Amino acid sequence: MELFWILLFSIIPPYARGQGVYAPANAQIAHSGQACVVKEDNISERIYTIREGDRLELQCLVKGHPRPQVRWTKTAGSASDKFQETSIYNETLRIEGIQRVQGGRYYCKADNGVGVAAIKSIRVDVQYLDKPVLTVHQTISDVRGSYYQEKTVFLRCTVNSNPPARFIWKRGTTPIEQSKDTGVDIYEPLYTQGETKVLKLKNLRPKDFANYTCQVSVRNVCDIPDNSVTFQLTNATTPPALRLSVNETLVVDPGKDVTLSCEVTAGFPKPTVTWSRTPNALPRNSRVRDGTLTLRSVTPTDSGFYNCTAVNNVGNPAKRNVNLIIRSMSNLTFQITPDSNKDSESIQMGRDLKLSCHVDAQPQDKVNYTWYKNAAPIYNSESLIVLRSDPDMAPGTSSLEIVDMKFRDQATYSCVANFPASTVPELRMDVNITQSSVTPPILTVPAGGQVVSVREGGTAELVCLVDGKPRPPVLWSRADKDLAMPTGEWAVETRDGRLRLTSVTRDLMGAYRCQTATYNGLNIKPRQAQVQLNVQYAPVLDPVFQDVRSPNYQLVTLRCVIQKSNPARVTSVRWVRNGEPLSSLTTDPQENPQLKFKLDPGNNGTYECRVSNGVGTSTCTFNVTSRPYNAEFYYDTPNPIRILKGNNYSYQLQWTQREPQATDRIIGYWINVRKLQEKQNLFSKQVDKKEPVKGALMSFTLNDLKIPLSYEVRLSPITTYSTGDYVSRNIKYSEPYTYPRPSDHVCGFEDERICGFSQDRSDNFDWTRQNYLTQNPKRSSNTGPEMDRSGTKEGYYMYIEASRPRVADDAARLLSPLYNVTAARGPKGSGRVPHCISFFYHMKGKHIGYLNVWMRVKGIASVDNLVWSLKGNQSSDWKQANINFNPSGPFQVMFEAIRGSGYEGDIAIDDVSVTKGKCKQENSVSNTVLIGRAPDRHSLPLASLLSFALCSCLLLLYR
Repeated sequence: MELFWILLFSIIPPYARGQGVYAPANAQIAHSGQACVVKEDNISERIYTIREGDRLELQCLVKGHPRPQVRWTKTAGSASDKFQETSIYNETLRIEGIQRVQGGRYYCKADNGVGVAAIKSIRVDVQYLDKPVLTVHQTISDVRGSYYQEKTVFLRCTVNSNPPARFIWKRGTTPIEQSKDTGVDIYEPLYTQGETKVLKLKNLRPKDFANYTCQVSVRNVCDIPDNSVTFQLTNATTPPALRLSVNETLVVDPGKDVTLSCEVTAGFPKPTVTWSRTPNALPRNSRVRDGTLTLRSVTPTDSGFYNCTAVNNVGNPAKRNVNLIIRSMSNLTFQITPDSNKDSESIQMGRDLKLSCHVDAQPQDKVNYTWYKNAAPIYNSESLIVLRSDPDMAPGTSSLEIVDMKFRDQATYSCVANFPASTVPELRMDVNITQSSVTPPILTVPAGGQVVSVREGGTAELVCLVDGKPRPPVLWSRADKDLAMPTGEWAVETRDGRLRLTSVTRDLMGAYRCQTATYNGLNIKPRQAQVQLNVQYAPVLDPVFQDVRSPNYQLVTLRCVIQKSNPARVTSVRWVRNGEPLSSLTTDPQENPQLKFKLDPGNNGTYECRVSNGVGTSTCTFNVTSRPYNAEFYYDTPNPIRILKGNNYSYQLQWTQREPQATDRIIGYWINVRKLQEKQNLFSKQVDKKEPVKGALMSFTLNDLKIPLSYEVRLSPITTYSTGDYVSRNIKYSEPYTYPRPSDHVCGFEDERICGFSQDRSDNFDWTRQNYLTQNPKRSSNTGPEMDRSGTKEGYYMYIEASRPRVADDAARLLSPLYNVTAARGPKGSGRVPHCISFFYHMKGKHIGYLNVWMRVKGIASVDNLVWSLKGNQSSDWKQANINFNPSGPFQVMFEAIRGSGYEGDIAIDDVSVTKGKCKQENSVSNTVLIGRAPDRHSLPLASLLSFALCSCLLLLYR
C-alpha cells in the first residue's frame, strides 16, 4: 500500500499582480492515492493514517517565481518519543516501510526569497496492532479460618496498538459475557503500560479449567487483521521456579571455559529459559542450549551480570543473576609519603615514612599484597607495620609504615601483588629508600618554552622538565577547567613531561598546565607550571567570493575585510586580475584593503586580493563583469501550447530578468532551440525587447515545433557590450482540447501516435497497440478480441497481454492528452460544464481482472478520481461504456487494466472519445458504479473496490 499526499499551495496569478515575480502564498491541501483515514481535526489540520510498514509519500507542490525551494521537517511524535528532527530539501518525501516512531507532524516550507514563505503541516498517524501478551496470576486467601479456601485467577491481556484495540475474551470458542456469568469479572486495570483487559475468574469452578483466548481488534482499520493469543488453564498451572548451578558471584581466571546452568524446578506450562547480560549483550563466543550458557576462553571483557529468566506467562517471571568476574591486574603504582604530621617533603631520620602500593584489579578486594625488605619478607614489628588495606588511601591500597626511621631502615623495599591460587601473573614494584635516593621533584619550563607557536595543521610539543628521585610522571591539562584535552580526556599522563599535539587547530590555542603526579614518586604537594600554545593561521577574509555586476564606465569599489588573523600584522597585500599582478592600480593605505577603478570592456575579469601575514595567504575573489544576470524561466504559463497546421505546434515561452538594472541596458535575448538529446540547434534567433523591468513577464512564441517531439530551449540576455549566461529548460508536447465534434474526436488508435495517448511510467507494464494481422499466432484463443470494434482485420485497438512475465495485480496505465478545460458553469448556472467519456471495451477470459477509468484533474497538483470500474469476464463481444463527469479544470483520462489471477485475462479498449456535454445513454454501461471517495489504484484489486461496489449496490437498491 502507498500513501501519496500533496500539499497544494494557492497563489495570486501573476497577471493579477502585474508582474512575474511572486512568492508562495497561503497553502491549501489536496490529496491523491490511498490513506486509511483522512479527516480534519478541530484546528482544520489534515490527518492521514497509514499502516506500519507501508510506503508513505508526501508531495509538496507549489507555485512561485523564481521557483521556490521546498523543505520538509518533522517534529517529535509525542513527548515520550523523542524522534529526532530531520529535514529534507525536495518536493517529494518518501519513507519506505514507515515505523510507528515516524508518526507525527510534518511541515512543508516553500521559500523563494520573495515575500513570506508558505508553510503547511500534516499529521501522519501510523496504525499498528502487535500480538497480545497473556499472563496468568492467582491469589489464595483463607476465608472463615480453615473451613474453605477461595482461589481467584486473573488472566491479564496486554497489547500495543494504534488506534486503541477492542478486546474479546473467549472460553473455548464461546465469547465470555460478564452479564451472563457471575463467576467472572472483566475490567481495565489502572496504571498499566499499553492497553490491558483483565479477566477475573472468581473461586475457580471445574468449567473454568479450559482454553482462554484473548482476541484484539482495531476494527480492520488500514486492513489490519485481528490478532489473538490462547492459554490453557489447568489445575496444574504453576509459575516458574529456577535454580542456579553456581554461586551468585563467580570469579574465574582468564582463558578458562565457564558454564552457567539454569535448572527449571517448577512451572506449567513448561517455561522458556533465556540468558542476557547487563549492561552489554552476550559475548560473541557464547552459546545457549537448554538453559545452559557456555563461555569459551573468557577474557576480562566478558565480565558482567548474567541474567537467567524463565517465563511461562504464569505469575511473574523467575529470575536468577550471576556476577561473573574475570580476574585481571594492571598498572601497579607506588607512593612515598614523608611524615605528614610535620609537613615534611623529604626522608629524615627519626621521622615516620609510609610506602603505599596499589594495583588496578578485578576483583579488587581479592588482591594479596606481600612486602619485602632487601628480598626478605616483612612481618609486623614495632618499627615496620603492614596495612593490608590503608584507610587513608584509595580502596585496595596496601601500605608499609616505617616508624621513627633509623639508618637500618634504609633499604630496597618491594611490593608484590597477586591473586592466591590463580594463574594471573603477579606484579612487582621495587623502591630504594635512602636519604640520597629520594628527593623532592623540581618542575621547570625550559628557556623559550613558555610560549610555543605553531602553524595551524602542524605539530607542537609542550615541554615541562621534571627532576627528582624517583622522577614522577607529569600530568597535562587545560588551564581552563571547562576545556578537555584534544583526546577528550581531562588529563594526559606523560613519562618525560613532553606533550605532543598533532594536526593543531586554532581552538586548541590557550594555556596548558603541567603538574607532577602524586604516584610513582613522593606523595607531596604537586609542582605546577604553565605553557602557552599560540596557534598561527592565515588571515580570515570576507568575502571569500563575490559576484560584482556593474555597467561599463562606472566606478567599481572592491573591499576585502580582514576579520581576524594570527599574527595580526599584515605583511603584504597584492591585487591580481586574471592571474596577472596589477601594477598600475594601487590600493588605499588602510587596514582593510580596497580597490577602486572604472569598469570598461577591457578590464572585466576575476580580481583577487591576496593578503598575507607571514604565516599564510588568504584571498578575496571578485568576479567583476558588465555581463547581465541570467534570465529566469516562468513555468506557470496557462495553456502555453497551440496546435498549428501540418502536424506542428507552438509554445509560448515566458521569463523574467534577474536584476535588469545591475548592468548595461538589455536590448534583447538570444533564443536557441534544439531537439532533446541532439547537439545541433534547430534555430537561433535574437529577440529584441524593450528594457526589461524587474519582475515583469516577457514572452516569445516558438512556432513550427513538431508533434509530439520535445525540445531544449536556451535563453540569454544581450546588452550593447556583451551576452549573459544561458539558462535552459525542456518543453514537452501535450495535446490541448479544442472541443471538436464527437464524430471527429473518436480515437481508434489507427495511427502510431495513438492520438496523443502515452504510457504511464509508474505502472508495471504497458498497453500494446495491435490488430488482427499483428496478433501472435500462438496466443490463447480463450481471451482477447479477434478484431477491433468495427470488425475489420486492419483496424487497431489497445490491449494488455496477461501472459508471462505478468503476475496477479500487475497494472498497465494509458494516459490521454491533457484537455485544457476551464471551470466554466454549465447550463442555467447549474455548476461545471458536463463532459462525456465514451469507449468500447473487450473483457473475455476466466482470469479477467479489473478495467478502471480515472480522471486526473490538473491543477497545481494532480488529483486522481476513479469514475468507472468493471471486473471479470464480460463475454466475447465489444461493449460500450459512457461516463458523465464534470471536470473542475484541465484533465487527463487514464485507462488502467489490472491483471487477474491467470494468463486468460487480456483486456482491450477501442474507439475512445471525450466530448463536451452529457453522454447519450444507449446500450452501454454507465458510470454509476462507485459511490464516495475513489480508492487508491494501488490497492484497488483487493479489498477497496469490493467494498465500494458493495456500497454502490446497496445505494442503488435503496434508490
